[in-house]
Amino acid sequence: MTTTPHRSGVAAIIGPPNAGKSTLLNHLLGQKIAIVTPKPQTTRNRIMGIVTGTSYQMILLDTPGLHAAREEMNRQMVRVALESLAEADVILFLVDGADWAEKKREQRAEEFQGYLEKMTCPVVLALNKVDLLPSAQLLPVMDWYRRLYPFAAMVPISALRGTGIDTLTDELVARLPVGPQYYPEDIPTDASERFIAAEIIREKIFLLTRDEVPYSTAVIIDSFEEGEPVVIQATILVERSSQKGILVGQKGSMLAAIRKSATREIEQLLGCRVRLHLWIKVRKNWTGNPAILRELGLG
Repeated sequence: MTTTPHRSGVAAIIGPPNAGKSTLLNHLLGQKIAIVTPKPQTTRNRIMGIVTGTSYQMILLDTPGLHAAREEMNRQMVRVALESLAEADVILFLVDGADWAEKKREQRAEEFQGYLEKMTCPVVLALNKVDLLPSAQLLPVMDWYRRLYPFAAMVPISALRGTGIDTLTDELVARLPVGPQYYPEDIPTDASERFIAAEIIREKIFLLTRDEVPYSTAVIIDSFEEGEPVVIQATILVERSSQKGILVGQKGSMLAAIRKSATREIEQLLGCRVRLHLWIKVRKNWTGNPAILRELGLG
């Protein structure tokens, strides 16, 4: 009687912004670890998720979206994503399969090839959001990507609906090396509660504000006091006084909405009551400040 060898290793999730990388990570983990918004470039740091099955343990690295970066913070985000490739046993290249405008497709061909030629391990392509793609277009989309790069496998999925996720998991696990389980099965991530709390606050800013404001903000946890309730002091950095005014809102209404929404989700995460205090500070051009970027894990 033969037994299935246990496989364990690292799968790095990379791809363009807004393709659904964080949604996929959360679905695979069965819980929300990475924040998700409809806006591109929401993810700024590498986030590790751990998926444990009966005969495998897959360490997933959710990375910032690959894009043409002009600002220092964006360049650091792309650096974080590309550096994750060195640790990977398999790459999951995730794209929005429904984003099929011909002009955009041809513009992205050279960009995608530039990323893909850096790959030194097997690359599995996941065509996400195929539930939004007319069925007659699926084969042409797959043919276009097949001509673009010799992917080890190509799987149409919907990270939001869960379609094709089992097949995708099988393809990734099959390319992991044989090895032992490295983490206890009840640990879904190495991210600290402080980090996730800061990300939740930032997610609410993304969801509740518009234009450049979300991209000009960062959240730093000043203190995280265990107890009942947990007391969290956090600073929201902005670049201009006008952005501070938007975040405060009329009579403090916007800041109150951010605090209320974030508190509710942090309480769900921690399983206890939370008292959240938010402060806003103006730090001119912080997105280009190496010291602040290092504090945020981007230096």
